[in-house]
Amino acid sequence: MYTLCAIRSNQLLMSLLQIRHLPTPETSVIQLSPADNVAIARVPLSAGALIRTGAREVRTTESIPEGHKMAVRDIAPGESIIRYSAPIGRATVAIRAGEHVHTHNLAFEDKGENPLAYARGSETQTGLQIRDCEGVGPTFLGYPRADGRVGTRNYIAVAAASNCSSHTAELIAARFPGETLPAGVDGVVAFPHGEGCGHSIGPDTRQLQRVIAGVMDHPNVAASLLLGLGCEMNSVDNYGSRVSLTLQSTGGTRATVEAGVREIEKLIEKTSTDRVPVPASKLVLGLNCGGSDSFSGISANPALGVCSDMLARIGATAVLAETTELFGAERLLLERAASPEVAQKLLGFVSSYKRYLSQFGGSFDDNPSPGNKQGGLTNIVEKSLGAVAKSGSSPLRDVVDYAERIHSPGLVFMNTPGYDPVSLTGLAAGGVNLIAFTTGRGSAIGFPTVPVLKIATNTGMFETMRDNMDLNAGRIIDGEASIEQIGEEIFAKLLAIASGERTASERLGHHEFVPWRIGPVL
Repeated sequence: MYTLCAIRSNQLLMSLLQIRHLPTPETSVIQLSPADNVAIARVPLSAGALIRTGAREVRTTESIPEGHKMAVRDIAPGESIIRYSAPIGRATVAIRAGEHVHTHNLAFEDKGENPLAYARGSETQTGLQIRDCEGVGPTFLGYPRADGRVGTRNYIAVAAASNCSSHTAELIAARFPGETLPAGVDGVVAFPHGEGCGHSIGPDTRQLQRVIAGVMDHPNVAASLLLGLGCEMNSVDNYGSRVSLTLQSTGGTRATVEAGVREIEKLIEKTSTDRVPVPASKLVLGLNCGGSDSFSGISANPALGVCSDMLARIGATAVLAETTELFGAERLLLERAASPEVAQKLLGFVSSYKRYLSQFGGSFDDNPSPGNKQGGLTNIVEKSLGAVAKSGSSPLRDVVDYAERIHSPGLVFMNTPGYDPVSLTGLAAGGVNLIAFTTGRGSAIGFPTVPVLKIATNTGMFETMRDNMDLNAGRIIDGEASIEQIGEEIFAKLLAIASGERTASERLGHHEFVPWRIGPVL
């Protein structure tokens, strides 16, 4: 069995907290565990640099980029490369201590293990309630909805049933700039997309309908209007008695825009505009990462894991996603499954995703992008071991399919691709009212109605993309803060955002909405 506990060990925290801006032989690399035979370069290392890890002294034999792996001892051909106290692949050649370890000498290995063997599925407890110094649980200012959920924003949505009505939806939303709206209404936003027709009837259409219904019936949406062309596969008739218009019956684009504007004006009149104090247990946080680097699993992801555990302890929800970034790390969730049924459901999604990829000759190891590899991540196993750290250590309470409604408190997993805009769309449609997004290479992603908190894994990127970032977890790498301190900062920042503070992506207007198309185009 292997765990990520080494990431948060006192030994690692002490070594990081000794780092200052001028690296020394002791602080130039980060070795997560004494069991690891590689260490991570905290700064770019030149050939011949002296490195000390524990009692071992090593000189680099070549230059090693920041965030990349260096062998701390000789590794034989075929021997496992160990990071996070876990094997991430095998050496393809003999590797000497001090050499760069990456795609040129480390092979991905799918051992075909049965992760179910590691699934205990035993019922455990989430822990005690968090209380502040006055004995009152944490709160935020939100918008209570009739179904018991709480919004962190108050939008009017104009959703397109298909690509055929998407442009019209955008034209309607564009008629409502912020200054014309009453105080407390965050905006009128469109949900255009390229789907809705040419689908096969079945899982693909049902999934799209789940997504569209989920973004309209969302705690951050006070009211919504649905638009269709009138003859598409994803007809507005599939959505019951919702307020809807079609271009074919209303008289074309211009007439539908005017009719849509009138409908939105009616909806705004009925929209509540007052935030009220609500318990933080009403938070439903989506966990996502994109543009990851080798520091992701050392700084931002484990810090977000601390925040996830804090949410679980107060009865709130944290939702891990990205099935393609579980491969090689499944057991870390299976060992925490609250029941055998939850474990089996998780394995079912992993297995079905493998079959889905095999249709196109793909594998999970196609997931790491060129940017991920430039940031020091060699293969999907290494990436997954760092990605799962976002989930913390709480029991896995439930597993849901893409865009399914989230009901359970505590840790939940949602079956989504790793592709950022598609994953965020599934999380939002499932009902998350906040999203925390970690990134090492940088990202500008946002979502139309759900605030996205961007957390940088390293200070260099944070400073380079300052307009896009909200919080710098790179201070962990710099030795200026501990993982627990940053996790607590994330929690506090989420409460502020839930109460109305704008994120960087909101200020910049980044709004990606991309439903997952899984079936053929007809």
